[in-house]
Amino acid sequence: MSTITPTNTEDAQAESASTKRVILSMGGKGGVGKTSVIAALAEWFETNKIPVQLLDLDTENKARGSLAHFFGGDVPKLNIHTSAGLDLFIDHLQQGPPVILADMGAGSGQVTHDWFHAMYPDVVEAGIIFTMIGVVTSDPASVESVLAWASRLQDRVAYLIVENSIAPNADFTFWHESGEAQHFRETIRPSIIRMDYRLAELENATRNYGVTLGEVATRATEVPELQRASLVMRAQSYRRRLFEEFDSVKGLLLL
Repeated sequence: MSTITPTNTEDAQAESASTKRVILSMGGKGGVGKTSVIAALAEWFETNKIPVQLLDLDTENKARGSLAHFFGGDVPKLNIHTSAGLDLFIDHLQQGPPVILADMGAGSGQVTHDWFHAMYPDVVEAGIIFTMIGVVTSDPASVESVLAWASRLQDRVAYLIVENSIAPNADFTFWHESGEAQHFRETIRPSIIRMDYRLAELENATRNYGVTLGEVATRATEVPELQRASLVMRAQSYRRRLFEEFDSVKGLLLL
C-alpha cells in the first residue's frame, strides 16, 4: 500500500472552513452490507433532526434493497458513470443541507478515483470535505476492497470502517491481522464501529419490502411478518446499539 502523507496545515484550515460534508460508502465488493449501513445512518440523522440529502449512486441495484427503495422519492438516483450524472452530483454538492449521504454501487471504484483525481482540489477549495465508509466482513475480499480504495484516496478523506457481522460469531482475523490492514490502521487511524449480526428473517424482509429498522421498531410497517413481537424487539435493540456506534463517531458525520 502506498505511503500516506500526513495532513498539512492548509488541509486543516480547509476543514475548519468547511461548508459541506459528503459521506460516501466505498463502492467496492458487493454484498457486504453497504446499503444497510447507509440506510441506518439516514435514520440516525432523521432521529437527531439533522438535515441531510440522500443520494442513491447504485445504478446496478434498481429495486429491492437500494437506498431509493427504502426512502422512495426523497432519494434522487444518479448515474455517476456518465458525465451528466457527475454534473448532477456536483450540483448537489453546492445546494441543499450541509450533509450529503450517498450510497455507491459495487464496481464504482475507478470512476470515483478518476473523479477525485480531477475534481478534489476544486471541491476542497469550495469547503467540501469527505468521509468514506468502508464495510469489512469476515471475507478477506471485503478488506482488500477497502484497502484498494484507501491506496487511491490516501488522506484526502476521513475513514469510517464498519465491522459488519453478517454471520454469527463472525471472524475478522484477516482484517485484524493482515499486514496491509495493520498498516492502514496504524497510518490512517480510521474510526472503527461495529454492526451486530441480524437474523436473516429480519434482514431479508426489511430489504425485500424496503422497510427500515425504525419502521419495524416503531411498528409503523404493515408487513405481517415484520409485526411479530420478537422481530420488533430485535429491531429496537439492534437500532439502539447501532445508533450508539454512530454517536461515538459523530465528528466524522457532521460539520
